[in-house]
Amino acid sequence: MSTPVAAPPRLPLPRGPISEAVVTALAKVPPPRVLLRDVSADPFGEDLQLALYICYELHYRGFAEVDPAWEWEPQLLRLRGALEQGFLAGLRAEVPGGADVESVLDELLVERVDADGVSHHLRDAGEWWQMREYMAHRSIYHLKEADPHAWVIPRLQGQAKASLVAVEFDEFGGGRAARMHSRLFADLLEGAGLESSYGFYLDAVPAEMLATVNLMSLCGLHRALRGAMVGHFAAAEITTAPSAARMARALERLEADPRCTLFFTEHVEADAVHEQVLRHDVIGDLLAREPDLATDVVFGVQTTELLEDRLGRHLLACWRSGRTSLLHPLS
Repeated sequence: MSTPVAAPPRLPLPRGPISEAVVTALAKVPPPRVLLRDVSADPFGEDLQLALYICYELHYRGFAEVDPAWEWEPQLLRLRGALEQGFLAGLRAEVPGGADVESVLDELLVERVDADGVSHHLRDAGEWWQMREYMAHRSIYHLKEADPHAWVIPRLQGQAKASLVAVEFDEFGGGRAARMHSRLFADLLEGAGLESSYGFYLDAVPAEMLATVNLMSLCGLHRALRGAMVGHFAAAEITTAPSAARMARALERLEADPRCTLFFTEHVEADAVHEQVLRHDVIGDLLAREPDLATDVVFGVQTTELLEDRLGRHLLACWRSGRTSLLHPLS
C-alpha cells in the first residue's frame, strides 16, 4: 500500500499590505490584476519576510488551493525580486563583509566561556513550554531540511559538487526515508505532542524565524549567490554539532520522549563530519576554481550568524520576561 501524498499547507494570514497583496493575488488564477509596486518596508519585518516566504514556498510544496502556475508568474517574480533587493540591502548593511574565508570559519569554532545562547538556556534552565516553542519555530525549516541547499548542486563543479552531494545524501537519510532529517524532526514534533504537518506553524512563527529560512531560499534560487549558499551551509554545519549536543542534554533533563532526542543526537556525529567536508572539499574546491567568490562565501557565513543571533535574542528576551516567543501561544 502506497503512502499518501501529504497535503500542502494553507496560505497564512497576512501581516501587512505586501503580504496581503500576495495572499489575495494567489487566491485567483494567474496572472494577478494588481500587485503592489511600492514594496518599501522593514527588510527584517513581519510583512516583507512573510511575503517573501510565501513567494519562495511556491518553489517547494506550494499552498492548498493555489494554482501551481503562480510559481513562474512574471508579475509575482518581479514583486519577489523587489522584496529580495530590500532583504539583501538590509543584510549587507548589517554585516562587515570581507574576503577572509578561513578567519570567519575559524571564528565559528571558538565558543566564549560565558556563551549564553538558546541551546545553553534550554540545557541549563529551559522549561518544557519553551522547548516546545523552539520546536515549533524550527519546524518551518527542519520539515524541509536540506531542500534549500539542493538548489546549489547544479551551480557547482568537480569535487565541490561531489562532496556537497555526499553531505546532502546524509541529510536525506542515506536513501532511507525513515532516516531523512525532515522525517526525524516530524518524529520529534510528534514526541513532543506537537503537530508535524508541513507548514502547520507558519502563522505562529515571527519574522526572525522566517528570515533564517528565506536566506536559504534566496541564496539557493540565485546562481549569483552560490558562494553565499555554500558559506551558509558550512556555517550551519560547523555550529550545529555542539548546539545539538546541548539540545540533547536539555531534552534528557526534561525527560522528553526519545524521539525528540534522536533528531539532535543524529546531528552531533553527522554534522561534525559534514563540517570538514564542506570546509575543505566544497569551499576549498569552489574557491580554487572561482577565487572571486570568497566575498560571497564570507557573506553567507556572516548573514547566517546575523539571523541566528537575531532569532536567539528574540527567543531569550521573550522567555526571560515570561511571555511566548510565538505570534500566538501553543495550545
